[in-house]
Amino acid sequence: MAKKKHHGTGPTRAVEELTQAGVNFTPLHYEHHASAASYGGEAADQLDLPAQQVFKTLMVETSDGEFVVAAIPVDHHLSLKLIARAAGARSAKMADPAVAQRRTGYVVGGISPLGQTTRHRAFIDESALAYDAIAVSGGKRGFSVLVAATDLAELTKGEFAPLIALD
Repeated sequence: MAKKKHHGTGPTRAVEELTQAGVNFTPLHYEHHASAASYGGEAADQLDLPAQQVFKTLMVETSDGEFVVAAIPVDHHLSLKLIARAAGARSAKMADPAVAQRRTGYVVGGISPLGQTTRHRAFIDESALAYDAIAVSGGKRGFSVLVAATDLAELTKGEFAPLIALD
């Protein structure tokens, strides 16, 4: 069976995964502007949600050569030391954006922790548990989904851990 291609119409792979699993979620559409300073900041502003409740998906490569994803609030930076510790590695570095796009099947600014073409271990910042639901990318720029953090963790087989850098 051929894989479905998504060209901006119809459900994304993230939505398909949520729907097939029977998980409650709310689709959140907003107008993406190419001039936005940050994808995550734009999403929080456009959706009128606190930045701490909107999570960005980042890909890192561990010292073991494993690629993992981290979901953290858009108003914070990822601690490479903490994501390495969570993944059981000595160190980690941000993955090249082209590698992240190729491995997830999504474009930067629209990378979702759900429905990735290659499944990666996932880590979600523990602050997500403070909310009934968090917003994560729905698989394209200008589209997020509001989903319970525990449901997100279950679908991605994700682990909660402290991940944000304390500036």
